[in-house]
Amino acid sequence: MREHGQQITAGIVTAVVGFASTFALVLAGLQEVGASDDQATSGLLVLCLAIGACSIGLSLRTRMPVTVAWSTPGAALLLGTGGVEGGFPAAVGAFLLAGALTVVAGSSKTLERWVAAIPVSLANAMLAGVLLPVCLLPVRAVVDLPAEAAGPVALWALLLVFARRWAVPAALVATVVVIVVAYSPDVGSFAAVAPTLDFTAPAFELATLLGLGVPLFLVTMASQNIPGMGVLASFGYRPPLRPALLATGAASIAGAPFGGHAVNLAAISAALAAGPEAGPDPSRRWIAAAASGACMLVLGLSAGLATILIAAAPEVLIGAVAGLALLGALAGALCRVLTDSDCASRLVGAGDLRAEELSMGRLAERYLELYARIA
Repeated sequence: MREHGQQITAGIVTAVVGFASTFALVLAGLQEVGASDDQATSGLLVLCLAIGACSIGLSLRTRMPVTVAWSTPGAALLLGTGGVEGGFPAAVGAFLLAGALTVVAGSSKTLERWVAAIPVSLANAMLAGVLLPVCLLPVRAVVDLPAEAAGPVALWALLLVFARRWAVPAALVATVVVIVVAYSPDVGSFAAVAPTLDFTAPAFELATLLGLGVPLFLVTMASQNIPGMGVLASFGYRPPLRPALLATGAASIAGAPFGGHAVNLAAISAALAAGPEAGPDPSRRWIAAAASGACMLVLGLSAGLATILIAAAPEVLIGAVAGLALLGALAGALCRVLTDSDCASRLVGAGDLRAEELSMGRLAERYLELYARIA
């Protein structure tokens, strides 16, 4: 165990950062498409179970740090979509369709090539459109609830400069403290917070399948699975895409009736398990991805408590945490849409900054200026 300490530590960090950064977005998205508190809790739990099983299984099979995550852009899509025709059962039907399309993509070399050929600019334009309304929620929260939201947002901005990796988790912890102090959530007994799987029989409404299921598949493929392969390739790993699509697609299908919207290859958190933080020997970094999966299995047990905390807080305050977590993804999507060399200068007003060198610190600075104008 001691000889694998660095890999295990990196895996735990990967899981904690991935979970803490966006679980609020997942719960808010599920509730927005009609899930009850119990159904949203079940969805978060089954996503954690699916992520854990896929991360462990794919890492063991490939001996590469193949990390799986829930679809963060997909959760943002749910939040932006709102109520759907047919309610939550119809949303579950859309989740099943997205998972089935992923399996089909993994089963067909032709479709796999078609998906891989989706223009990067088109995929990122769609992603940016999904993320932008969510990323403006922190501004709205500070305006509407200054006493509650200003502290977490300020802490995020400070840590973005000095400890970027922990900026969003720290803002989440600060928000939890605010919720406990200001809104006194009723945690109750362990039985009340212990998560359970809640089965929802799917319904198939054509409008919801086309308006939610197909976009969920496209945004997950183009913004998670394909970039996830790119992140691994940047560290010298080239796992086969088809087994990953088959595994995550099957896991998404299995989890959909219990509220899980989609799982996929990790894109952002993948770098934590595949990079130097997971040890100097690239051939042993798969242990970090497996450890991340094991940690996600444990974190799933906190789904009930997370739901209680979120249910007690104003919707805009929870949306603020989600928006902070997605700012980096929005900046990256915008820069990939604006492929010319002065993209970053147009975003952050730094004429000598190239797109690939976009500073999150500068983005935060412009973001807070936006708040000042609105306030």
